[in-house]
Amino acid sequence: MTITDSETFAQQWTAWHQQHETVRADRHGFLAITGLHWLTGEPQRFPDAPGEWWTGPEGVVVRLADDDELLVDGVPVRGEHSFGVIPERGGVTAEFGDAVVEVARRGGSDVVRPRHPDSPVLAAYQGTTAYPADPRWAVTGRYVPFEEPRPTTVGAVVEGLQHVYDAPGRIEFSLDGQPLTLTAFNGPTPGSLFVLFTDQTSGVTTYAANRSLKVDVPAADGTVMLDFNRATNLPCAYTEFATCPLPPAENHLPVAVEAGEKAPGTA
Repeated sequence: MTITDSETFAQQWTAWHQQHETVRADRHGFLAITGLHWLTGEPQRFPDAPGEWWTGPEGVVVRLADDDELLVDGVPVRGEHSFGVIPERGGVTAEFGDAVVEVARRGGSDVVRPRHPDSPVLAAYQGTTAYPADPRWAVTGRYVPFEEPRPTTVGAVVEGLQHVYDAPGRIEFSLDGQPLTLTAFNGPTPGSLFVLFTDQTSGVTTYAANRSLKVDVPAADGTVMLDFNRATNLPCAYTEFATCPLPPAENHLPVAVEAGEKAPGTA
């Protein structure tokens, strides 16, 4: 790769990273979360959200006081409102004042996570450092689908919580001549993938629990690009109110991936 190509590569990475930081610091993003409230069958009130909340076979319900109102999908809601059954890793966001409340399902349980733009975590956020972009860490790999997707149970940063993902296949690649593999999960768009991983920098310069990397839809021959320069921290690196999954055991790489985002507070 020529110097010009390296410069273009760095410029593209900088634009991507700036956009990622903008999304991370959104006034209603995960840095704005002020509480992680686990719902039960008994109505509960929380200091950072209106109403009383509970869950049951028919899903999550809120009962608002006479002077309270939520906006759900832009529609004003008063009194008692049912959010219905929320799918695993799904969620609904309702607005109140200048804040929102996320109603979600994680690890088989329903939760409420209010998000306030004056959150202390958001107010204190000064950005995330990363390794300098280096084309060396943009690695071509090969996606190998499993005969059938494999339900894969992984732990979470919340003790006792588990997440189950369908793993459609693995990605084979090499770094410095060393053959490596990563179990891949389905990504946010059809055909795309993502991987959760740790490596020899984890707990040293990068976040100890996990990092995430999005992978575009594989080419017809299975070719994929693993650009570790775009490895990112999950919300649990910044807030105690996250339920982030841990990587499967086989996704600990026995090499130091000195690329992508560093742990918060790391120079």
